[in-house]
Amino acid sequence: MTDLPYRDRYWQSADGLTLHFRDYAGPDGALPVLCLHGLTRNARDFAPLAEHLSARHRVVVPEMRGRGQSDYAKDSATYSPLTYVADVEALLKQEGIDRFAAIGTSMGGLMTMLMAAKDASRIAAAVINDIGPVVDPSGIERIAGYVGQGRNFPTWMHAARALKEEHGGSFPDYDLERWLDLAKRMMVVGPNGRITLDYDMAIAEPFKQPGNAAPPDLWPAFEALGNAPLLILRGELSDLLTSQTLAEMHRRVPELVHVTLPRIGHAPMLDEPQSLDAIDALLAQAK
Repeated sequence: MTDLPYRDRYWQSADGLTLHFRDYAGPDGALPVLCLHGLTRNARDFAPLAEHLSARHRVVVPEMRGRGQSDYAKDSATYSPLTYVADVEALLKQEGIDRFAAIGTSMGGLMTMLMAAKDASRIAAAVINDIGPVVDPSGIERIAGYVGQGRNFPTWMHAARALKEEHGGSFPDYDLERWLDLAKRMMVVGPNGRITLDYDMAIAEPFKQPGNAAPPDLWPAFEALGNAPLLILRGELSDLLTSQTLAEMHRRVPELVHVTLPRIGHAPMLDEPQSLDAIDALLAQAK
């Protein structure tokens, strides 16, 4: 059996949860990269990217409370970006990480902005994947329509076909093999042998309350990222990051680099060649 490229490790939240992260060691002394996943995702979401980056960096991939191997919250109200940021701050303290590059997909991008608002000087570079300080309401409505449904499936093929039915508009060029790969990143085999989504369905409760999906007025937090190399990735078909918001991000931080990925919606998986090339170029500038 081949050794895994990472170690499964754990940390504690302030309210007593045991939370899980993947730790890809990387070279000694290299700048760590912190990967922050989206609302319904987990550490597996970053597997190809983390393996790619670990040749040059330590890569730390936390699973937020209620996802993957992390404990589910006792109080569903704690499923919020501010709590997730507090959890990640506890992880950084445990690991003694005081400077890092951040890669945040969707909710993870919101978290990156919130972390920058607290102390941007520690962020050596940032990648914000398909999210902005303004989140398009149509995308929020779409996500609210499926999050927390608790569906389960008898086989991986059924799970893959269900994902294609739900998200095919965002990834029109994905073949069945790609949908199977995505299913195995997002789902697990449950105790009853059925395949289920790998998160606490209760994350839907605060998400669906008005104003809770994204923190208000994130423009100052976004602008705080402007003193370090900054990459914005956007899916051409995105319904969360509009081209108008992207243009305003560019106006406020003229030095940022942005890449729009053709025929992809929310959110790019970060294993696309264009994404990998852009992330590599950004991290090469990090100091």
